[in-house]
Amino acid sequence: MKFIDSHHPEWHRVVGEDGPKPDPDPAPNLLLTLEQWHAVRDHWPAGLPTGIELSNDFDVETLAADLPRLSLIVLNFPKWVDGRAYSQAHLLRARYRFAGELRAAGEVLVDMLPLLARTGFTAVQLRAGESVEAAQRALDFFPAHYQGDVDVTQPVFARKVVA
Repeated sequence: MKFIDSHHPEWHRVVGEDGPKPDPDPAPNLLLTLEQWHAVRDHWPAGLPTGIELSNDFDVETLAADLPRLSLIVLNFPKWVDGRAYSQAHLLRARYRFAGELRAAGEVLVDMLPLLARTGFTAVQLRAGESVEAAQRALDFFPAHYQGDVDVTQPVFARKVVA
């Protein structure tokens, strides 16, 4: 799991409702809102590292055709008790085979890390006051799970164990 330092971001948000202006050579690593992406996607250069932020009530199925063009998707947890972004992540990985960075942001607590990893998140921006060290310990606490997940789809009893 990659931990994002909000003070030194590698992805840069585009300020303004209109999004990025038409530019023959736009900057890489731009983080766009869904609205900004829809405004520029028809003329956006192929292969340019681009990310988008999605609300947790967005239907990711409608984004399926755009996924090969995206390098980063940020899924938001507006409250730590709202788990809809887990479902979005699972769909993006398991059904739509999104291979880019999948980042959890918002009210992300250390306790959420094991499930974030199991549903396909590869990066996390922890809520202010949360410890990266504690988060890493939470990830290492359970070395294996009985049920399958997005990386290992078979349950433990169905896997062949080589002795």
